[in-house]
This record gives sequence, structure tokens and C-alpha cells, in this order.
Amino acid sequence: MEIAIILAIIAIVFVVRTVKIVPQQHAWVVERLGKYDRTLTPGLKFVVPFIERVAYQHSLKEVPMDVPSQVCITRDNTQLQVDGIIYFQVTDPMRASYGSSNYEFAITQLAQTLLRSVIGKMELDKTFEERDQINGAVVSALDEAAANWGVKVLRYEIKDLTPPAEILRSMQAQITAEREKRALIAASEGRKQEQINIATGEREAFIARSEGQRQAEINNAQGQAAAIIAVADATADAIRKVAEAIQQPGGEQAVQLKVAEKAVEAYAQLAQKNNTMIVPGNMSEVSALIGTAMTLLKAPAARQP
Repeated sequence: MEIAIILAIIAIVFVVRTVKIVPQQHAWVVERLGKYDRTLTPGLKFVVPFIERVAYQHSLKEVPMDVPSQVCITRDNTQLQVDGIIYFQVTDPMRASYGSSNYEFAITQLAQTLLRSVIGKMELDKTFEERDQINGAVVSALDEAAANWGVKVLRYEIKDLTPPAEILRSMQAQITAEREKRALIAASEGRKQEQINIATGEREAFIARSEGQRQAEINNAQGQAAAIIAVADATADAIRKVAEAIQQPGGEQAVQLKVAEKAVEAYAQLAQKNNTMIVPGNMSEVSALIGTAMTLLKAPAARQP
């Protein structure tokens, strides 16, 4: 009975040490008598008990790892507290097992060294503007070195860049001054645009007023010209009608009578108004004035053919 139990225990131990189930995205390194033999891929695998053993187990997944915070000095001698995170993946389980005693520690230390070197070549302002360049430089150098460790460095990201408190205050003051400068420039540009708009409006209004005044003067001139022409046409028409009336039988006598009436009316008004006039000394000469007027009226008619 005891022998059966012992044999059962030995069988269980033998099965446990022989049958291996490798999970997905994992790789197990098998050593035979202390020497690398093969790498077990995911699935059901077998090893020889007591001769072979699983020495290393690696995950082939992408692994994020924090890089401890450190102080870096920039090109302009400014201290920066920098921390980041690195992403890597085991691509060669054999090299990862025997290339380095601790590839995670090695990657971390190398990342810190490379970060200090890259930041030391930049000025403070550039470190905030060119994070992508810093990350790319660190990844490139890390990936080249980690190839011997069977590890692929996928990317590196800076989580935080923290300058000293004095630098932060100076940067804040600079940002405040820059914002105030932009505000003043914007206000001056607004005033400038306002003055331009006012000047443009005044110019356009003046042009509109002058155009209106010009058009009004043109219209007034045209109206006066039309009035003068109308008056002249009416006067000429009246003169023509008077001339035609004179040429009619009895027209001359009618003119004489009209002139005599006007002369009598003019002399009659001398007693009613305080006017100063030059008149003949003898009132009997009225008939002579009438005769002179009639002579003037006859003169144009005599010249007509």
C-alpha cells in the first residue's frame, strides 16, 4: 500500500514536471542540463523531467514601465525635474534571458542617461516645444542598445517637465507680459481700425454731400436756364405779336393811344409820390414826347422791306 502511494506520488511529480501549458503571448525558455535548449511557444508542451527545466518565462505583450524622476540640466544651465514612461516588448526570449541579468533595470538606467544627454543639448524653452524630438531621440538610442537584450523599445513619453519655482514665476511673469502686450496691440489695432472707419465714413459722406450739392447746382442751373429760355421765348413771342399787331390796319394809332395813356399816367403820379424826376419845364411838351415816341416806333417799321 505504501509502495503504491509512493509510486502514485512519483507519477504525479513526473507528470507535473513533464507536461507544460504555455499561455498565449508567452514564451518559456527551456534549459537542458544547465544549457539553453529551446523556447516553448503557447500550447501544450513536454519537457524531460530532471534533465530539462523551464528556466525563464517571458511575456510577449507590450509592457509600460515608469522611468524614475530625475534632475536634468539644460544648455542654459537650468534644472528640470523630468519623469517619463517607456513602452517595450520582448521579441527574442533567448536574448532576453541571457543578454542581460535584468533588462528592465538596464532599459530604465539607459533611458535616464539618454534623457539627460538630449536635454543637456537644448535650451529651456526648446524642451517644452520639442518633446517629440526628445522622445524620438531617446527611443532611437534605446532601441539600438536593447537589440542585444532581445527587447524592442516601442516608444518613450515624457510625462512631466518641472522647472524650479523661480523659473516658474519668471515664466508666468513672461506669459503675463506677453498677454498684456497682445492685449495692447489688439486695442491699438482696434483704435486704428476705428479711426480708419471714421475717416472713410467722413470721406464718403463728404463725397456724397458734394455730389448732392453738385447735382443740386446743376439742377438749379438747368432750371434757371430753362426759366430764362422760357422768359426769352415769351418775350420774343410777345414782341412778335406786338409787331404783328402794329402791322395791322389801325395798329399804329393804337400804339400812339397806348403811349399817350402811359405818358399821362406817369405825369399823373408825380403828385402822389415823393419822387425826383427830370421832366420838361413846360407841361405842354407832353405832346412833343408822345410824338418823339411815335417817331421811334416808326423807325424800325421804315427799315423793314
